[in-house]
Amino acid sequence: MKSMKVNLDKRVASSYDICIGYDVLDRIGLLIAKHMPALHYIVITDVNVSAIYGMKLLGRLREMALPADMIEFPAGEDAKSIGTTVAIVERLIKLGADRKSALLALGGGVVGDVTGFIASTFMRSIPYIQIPTTLVAQVDSSIGGKTAIDLPEGKNLLGTFYQPKGVFIDVKFLDTLPEEEMNSGLAEAIKYGVIDSVEVFDFLERNIEAIKERDRDLLEEMIGNACRIKKGIVEIDEKEMGMRRVLNFGHTIGHAIEAESNFTISHGAAVSIGMVAAARISEGMHDFPRRDRERIEHLLESAGLSCRIPQTITTDGIMTRLRADKKKEGDRIHFVLLKKMGMPFINGGVPEAVLRETVEEMKK
Repeated sequence: MKSMKVNLDKRVASSYDICIGYDVLDRIGLLIAKHMPALHYIVITDVNVSAIYGMKLLGRLREMALPADMIEFPAGEDAKSIGTTVAIVERLIKLGADRKSALLALGGGVVGDVTGFIASTFMRSIPYIQIPTTLVAQVDSSIGGKTAIDLPEGKNLLGTFYQPKGVFIDVKFLDTLPEEEMNSGLAEAIKYGVIDSVEVFDFLERNIEAIKERDRDLLEEMIGNACRIKKGIVEIDEKEMGMRRVLNFGHTIGHAIEAESNFTISHGAAVSIGMVAAARISEGMHDFPRRDRERIEHLLESAGLSCRIPQTITTDGIMTRLRADKKKEGDRIHFVLLKKMGMPFINGGVPEAVLRETVEEMKK
């Protein structure tokens, strides 16, 4: 397995490794025992992942004579709720979990967010490890310690910053990942090229077809690139007070679209649309080159992602969601925009008229 360390402000106890390999689930059990010794391990997963990988991981832990149990909950964004959180906590109490227990988040972004949030609050915090099984989680959400659950008013409105004790990525998980979820992860991988590295963007342009065919070596390289970029940003700005906010490129409008669709539009598809909107706003307001905006749209389309807002999503609905965005300050909604490829900046606020015009232009 290849590894890299997330070094957090010289706080050795909070720093952790990201390990990447292929078909390494058995080895992950050994790494868990080494990096996070606990008296009781509880695997938290959803019903879809549990059926494929949950019992395998649980069995491996028990073969190593590690006390282990598993809690599963319904799959999907709807489960990222207060109700699910309370139900899992009740199960933890029944299983006898305490401050010497540890949680293992086995799944995609929803599982990682819910598990991390519970770990940060249960008995005033217990340790956890991320074992991401989707591409979105492997390149993005499992790294950096953001945890959250959704409220009826919006996505990720209740959450914490709480770092895992490790992130263990098995690229083999992607063998069983549905194409739509694979495409969602590609949106986040493309984001890193746009905001940080022209070389990474060029790599994706050259190899997108082979990546979509799930070439193992190219997937490992793409995931490694994304992890290196994100860890570097998190090391500089762990609590999203400044630079880390550039990771929200495409997410402001994206989250609004995702929520307004009642999560029928996937996170990656919504972020893809949001990135196109941000690039168009950047072109109109800050002279971002049209050729680069077109390159972004073309790569997203080549990855199987949408660049248009469905007619079923109303402009007024998007604007209402934007006003509830957790990143706004007063009446100002901050956007991550682009000066040029690899050079994002935080805009102090985009006029509502520009937002409305951009949304209307992007309707199918």
